[in-house]
Amino acid sequence: MAENCLFCGIAAKKIPGKIVRETPTIVAFEDIAPVAPNHVLVIPRAHIPSTLEIGPDTRALAGELVEVAASIARERGFADHGYRLVFNTNGAAGQSVAHLHLHLLGGRAFRWPPG
Repeated sequence: MAENCLFCGIAAKKIPGKIVRETPTIVAFEDIAPVAPNHVLVIPRAHIPSTLEIGPDTRALAGELVEVAASIARERGFADHGYRLVFNTNGAAGQSVAHLHLHLLGGRAFRWPPG
């Protein structure tokens, strides 16, 4: 756990969050500023600042983030209709918390290109 990291605090339950899924290595919780009817953040418990730090030791964890997001989409009933998974990396891309997180967005139509 990184000191002063919002997402580490939520994962450790030191900061309130509406947690929707937990595994030994992953925590998923509702985004506090949703941009879709379903907007869940899926994070590793381990503090990894961004996708730039994914490597041989963490690539399986990145896959687990995707797997958990797909499972939540199926449970909530919007997987077959479609959903979007987004990793933002660094500030210009919209990453506002320096802790790797995957946005699961569903429940509405999305346009392309994003942004």
